Amino acid sequence: MGQHVSRTDFEWTYTEEPHASRRKLILEKYPQIKKLFGCDPQFKWVASAMVLTQLAMLFVVRDQSWKVVFLLAYCFGGVINHSLMLACHEIAHNLAFGHARPMANRLFGFFCNLPIGLPMSVSFKKYHLEHHRYQGDEVIDTDLPTYLEAKLFCTTLGKFFWVCLQPLFYIFRPLVVNPKPPQKLELVNGVIQLAFNTIVVQYFGWKVMVYLIVGSLLAMGLHPVAGHFISEHYMFAKGFETYSYYGPLNWITFNVGYHNEHHDFPAVPGRLLPEVKRIAPEFYDNIPQHTSWTRVLYDFITDPSVGPYARIKRKARGLDSSNERNATHVVCIEKEACDDIYR
Repeated sequence: MGQHVSRTDFEWTYTEEPHASRRKLILEKYPQIKKLFGCDPQFKWVASAMVLTQLAMLFVVRDQSWKVVFLLAYCFGGVINHSLMLACHEIAHNLAFGHARPMANRLFGFFCNLPIGLPMSVSFKKYHLEHHRYQGDEVIDTDLPTYLEAKLFCTTLGKFFWVCLQPLFYIFRPLVVNPKPPQKLELVNGVIQLAFNTIVVQYFGWKVMVYLIVGSLLAMGLHPVAGHFISEHYMFAKGFETYSYYGPLNWITFNVGYHNEHHDFPAVPGRLLPEVKRIAPEFYDNIPQHTSWTRVLYDFITDPSVGPYARIKRKARGLDSSNERNATHVVCIEKEACDDIYR
């Protein structure tokens, strides 16, 4: 089973999440960063090329052996689908067409979602914006592992399986921790995805469908590009809850590795996040950062001081857990992105 983790609880703090205060300090010193806010005109072409690549792969995969299908799913298709998930992350922040065109962003999200095989674009946005607004909140931030996860996967072998099962936790954890009624656009997302999947199976067969869905799941688990799930917020250095990675995998993940920069400025497109670091290096160069997502996975599994408990949590302070209040949270973060950050 390997070593048992040394932590027995999460790291609790009573301070506010660090990004709003740092954003204020950076903008006071470097107001020119505001010029980076807005949509990325190149993004829609890059994401569309990824979707079209996967559609072309349908013709290639249907004639391959099962061994080749799984190999392609892990090494190629899963990587593209993971990038498309991060394209949906950009779209959740309205960075494809801007805040003035929310429906264009949602429709493009449906398109980018197609090769992934599982409807996630709208649902991801619903929870992810709250992760920004309420980072570390024990109820609202569903990026945090549950106590059950931390207790069950508390050894080296347990953490290995936890990493492999990450996609399942990301899919089902929000439904358990902070359930919300489905939105109309979520149902539309599901219908469109089901129709696409049906067409794929009808004309290309189940082997191709397995390539798409299994690739998506594999690339969310024990896979180098999935290292960002752990590198972003798991506490590898005491007291630090967000970490950036500046390595080459940013080239295929819309710079999601620039995670401190992203949380500081969620209105800046991924392509321009390196410019934030270039303008304000003193705010980022001297805080802990990762050099390899593969090394992050290895350290997470083998280091007894790191595990599902290695997250900073905050007590929910008088927040109403009703659906109406949860919906208000989403509206507030969208308004913050349009008003407060741009001010």
